[in-house]
Amino acid sequence: MTFTIGEKVVYPNHGVATVENISTRSFGVRFERFYLLRLSCNNMTVMVPFSHVDDVGLRKVTKNGEIARVLCYLATGECKPLQDWKDRYKENCEKMRSGSLLEIAEVFKSLLIVQAERPLSFREKKMLDRARQMVLTEICISRAIREPEAITLLDDVLAKSSLKMPAAL
Repeated sequence: MTFTIGEKVVYPNHGVATVENISTRSFGVRFERFYLLRLSCNNMTVMVPFSHVDDVGLRKVTKNGEIARVLCYLATGECKPLQDWKDRYKENCEKMRSGSLLEIAEVFKSLLIVQAERPLSFREKKMLDRARQMVLTEICISRAIREPEAITLLDDVLAKSSLKMPAAL
């Protein structure tokens, strides 16, 4: 998969990034091309070698049709979080690393369900906040809307599952 300068991409477990530059570096006699990405969430930059794009899971921003599927899942999809927080945390970490927006939405919804029943651990609160931000950012970019509109959209969708949109940490 190839990307162009200025294109928005998703860097798994960190969210949306912008391709700022494409450069070549030499390692001895070998040359490697890199994407220089600027992460939206914290303005950090990351270099990803072309040869590792698939390994890292770098992907294009989710299209609007897939966003509709994610919103439908959040509104009506079944979600049974694991009871043991260690198992739940491990499973959720794997889903966040996958980079799939649907799996990130699963983490988001499952943590909202747990939070409605009892307080989350510090780690799970941070994960909920990161999942929330990743879902919001992709909705904003895919639907070309501002964050307040995306928050309202998510509020309405989550209300159908009797869940409430958490505030950002």
